[in-house]
Amino acid sequence: MPKKQPRISETPATQYLRENKIPFTEHPYEYLDHGGAQHSAKVLGLDPTTVIKTLVMQDQDAKPLIVLMHGNRTVSTKALARQIGAKTIEPCHPETATRHSGYQVGGTSPFGTRKQMPIYIEASILELQKICINGGRRGFLVGIDPQVCVQLLGAKPVQCALAE
Repeated sequence: MPKKQPRISETPATQYLRENKIPFTEHPYEYLDHGGAQHSAKVLGLDPTTVIKTLVMQDQDAKPLIVLMHGNRTVSTKALARQIGAKTIEPCHPETATRHSGYQVGGTSPFGTRKQMPIYIEASILELQKICINGGRRGFLVGIDPQVCVQLLGAKPVQCALAE
């Protein structure tokens, strides 16, 4: 009989998904500092295109926003700013990102954030069947239908991906 994976303790993200009756799969892995989505994809045997990064950024007025991006792509902040009508967009400092999201950098999920922020999703993510996105803890991804990001979070599609 195959050994059953231990259940991961609840996070604000998994609690949010359960409360909204969203089915998800749990994918724990050994976290590596600065390993990012490429590392988690490799460890879990996933295509890095399907592992989605949750990036906390801010506009010129220091208003926070979240960008969901493929694990093997980077965000063109110029393209993003142009599409959302901002002058500039830049990544938040780690402490600022934690303050806005309530999650430790490396464990940031778009679900169950401390502050409600606008969420933007790279449009090509919505073409995927399933994605793995952070479940609210370092070393823990959840597998979901990408449409959940639009339906539940109101994520707006954008085109701002650059190859890494």
